[in-house]
Amino acid sequence: MNIIADLHTHTLFSDHAYNTVTEMINQAGKIGLKAIAITDHGPAMPDSGHEWHFFNSQIAKKVDDVLVMFGAEVNVMDISGTLDIPERLLKNLDWNIASVHRDIIPKLSYEDTTELWMNIAKNPYIDMIGHCEQVEHFFDYEKVIPIFVKNNKVVEINANSMFVRPTGQENMVHLIEVCKKNKCKIAVNSDAHSIYTLARVKDTLKLVEDMEYPKELIVNAKYENLINELEIHNKKILDMIED
Repeated sequence: MNIIADLHTHTLFSDHAYNTVTEMINQAGKIGLKAIAITDHGPAMPDSGHEWHFFNSQIAKKVDDVLVMFGAEVNVMDISGTLDIPERLLKNLDWNIASVHRDIIPKLSYEDTTELWMNIAKNPYIDMIGHCEQVEHFFDYEKVIPIFVKNNKVVEINANSMFVRPTGQENMVHLIEVCKKNKCKIAVNSDAHSIYTLARVKDTLKLVEDMEYPKELIVNAKYENLINELEIHNKKILDMIED
């Protein structure tokens, strides 16, 4: 199994990343990806810029043979599901990830994290749930994953977590099991912060494959899966590509 798109990547806009938008897109083409999502951190992250970045996007939607999705990794600010990018901006972006970061919410109880994700599931502008296996924010998978399915949320299986959040590996296996049981759509992403880690998902993808996850439920395993997901989320990028 391979991935045809990396749906979680960062550029120099996030100061702890190392490459420009152009470099990331060009690298995607070089390694054979069909699509890339540019998803820099929302402004609440300590090293991120102003929200204007997400308003003033002048990025081509197709570069050579690569579909370019411009989105955001939005920070969840509290258990009520408040986000650091307003809806007026989110509704025009191509791919929105909701993530909890320790820099903003250091730790939450099992109950509070469960409530947080239940609230995020209701948000129509969130497309994917980012790296939610982390131990500081463990939640009731059995309760929340069916709600994600009902609300068409893709659950990310984050390859970078194996390096920066290694304590969550047991949770990741559990998360995949519950997602599979509930026929939840997932995406295996690199969370790349440079061209050198773009699409670096080999070990994580093998984990998913070993657990016999259905390919039709992996959004970035086939180009048709991705396009279908963009249609479900009513993304304007599809009209732009046709034009």
